Amino acid sequence: MKLPDFQDLILFEDDDFIVINKPPFLATLDERFGNAPNILRMARQYADDAQACHRLDKETSGALALAKNPEAYRHLSMQFENREVKKLYHAVAWGLHRFADTLVDRSIETTTKGKARLAYKGKAAETHFTTLEAFARHTLVQCVPITGRMHQIRLHLMYLQAPIVGDVVYGGEDFYLSSLKKKFNLKDGEEEQPFIKRFALHAAKLIFTRLNGEEVTVEAPYPKDFRVLVDTLRQYS
Repeated sequence: MKLPDFQDLILFEDDDFIVINKPPFLATLDERFGNAPNILRMARQYADDAQACHRLDKETSGALALAKNPEAYRHLSMQFENREVKKLYHAVAWGLHRFADTLVDRSIETTTKGKARLAYKGKAAETHFTTLEAFARHTLVQCVPITGRMHQIRLHLMYLQAPIVGDVVYGGEDFYLSSLKKKFNLKDGEEEQPFIKRFALHAAKLIFTRLNGEEVTVEAPYPKDFRVLVDTLRQYS
């Protein structure tokens, strides 16, 4: 994977914060194994004291906020802790669903294998879901998490029987173009690849407050793989 230029990812910047459009397949922070590049390392080459104020799963793309100094980091971390930051995600889910600010209030606990599950004794977790667009066999869903539990949106969509396309860990199958396109031909010996090589989840918008009290809204355009998936589903719906 060719590493992007960090400056090309920036959606918003002031003296205290940077918000980037995180590409899929790049971890936010150091992973347990290896020395792979990650967003925080790239950010620190751009701004020495950069800190990630939250994190997105490696496969998730979209709006990610970094602080450029300790005061800014504390300021935004407190907003996350007090649930004052508004985060809007878009997901492509399996099935046809008519969500209208549908609330899922199901507790989540993490397991030892870097996964999570719905559990009565877990930590409280709430997400609101709204249908943005329905296709032939899929739905584009807006997800607004109130809490920030591990894999929360993915688990809550699975609970609604609307697992995310490509999220094989939480009930979502890969999507193949041949399932929509009648005259889909592969060359001899070729195996069809999943249309999107990750789970289809994108952090589309982030709303937070700067140090001076002014509210900032940052929108992150879809990366190519997500955009092409949505355009293709529209075409065949």
